[in-house]
Parts: sequence; structure tokens; C-alpha cells
Amino acid sequence: MPEQDWRAKLRESGYRLTPQRELVLRAVDELGHATPDEVLAKVRESSESVNVSTVYRTLEVLEELGLVRHAHLSDRAPTYHSVTGHEHFHLVCRNCHTVVSVDPDVLTPLTDRLAADGFIADVGHLTVFGHCTDCKETTP
Repeated sequence: MPEQDWRAKLRESGYRLTPQRELVLRAVDELGHATPDEVLAKVRESSESVNVSTVYRTLEVLEELGLVRHAHLSDRAPTYHSVTGHEHFHLVCRNCHTVVSVDPDVLTPLTDRLAADGFIADVGHLTVFGHCTDCKETTP
């Protein structure tokens, strides 16, 4: 999403464009997939005055506005990513922890079937755990 678009979305929704919000959104964009602690570390490269509660609150606001999404890629904190890239879901290797982004069209047969049953799936939060090809060879 172009910078002007997310700025307008914040204003239209009654939020001020604060330096902290801008830093958090830019950090998520730059990091790709990041936990709140990773976002905080990136933000602190530019501003030492931002604290972890500000990052969490900002991520909640940005997600509420549809500017970022989160997924659970581990048993740790949620991982946030920008919506500026393509819509995707995640594959996570339980052994080497590699994360692969997958186009949601792969799930079309499933989502079409669910839609026929009256349920619209939101696959942007979906994470599928398993073993990648390299680790499958070594997994007992």
C-alpha cells in the first residue's frame, strides 16, 4: 500500500499519524515477518523513546485498520507482516523453522468447498506446520 494510502486510512479512521505509528509500520514493511519484539528492536534503531507497549498498541491499531496482519508461526508471540505484499498463508518447518509464504490460490478447492457450505475462509492467518523436503529426509 502506498504511503499516502495508509496515511489517509489512519486519518479517515480518526487516528493521528504519529512518528511512532510511522516507525512501526515501516519496520514491519522492512522486516517482512516480525514479532513485536523484533519490530521494537528495528524501531529503536531510529528512536530510543519507543517502548514495547507502544509497539503492541500500534500493531493492534494497524491490524484493526487492515494495514498489517498477524499469524502464529511458532509458540512465541504472533508474527506481523504488511499487507502491501501479496496475500499469502505460511508453511513452517518444525525442524529447521523455515517459513515459506504460499499463494492462497493453492487452497482454492478447500475455500470453494467451504464457501459452498456457507463459510468464507480467511486464510491470511493460516499457518501449516510440517517438515520441509530437506528435513523430511532426516526426520524419523
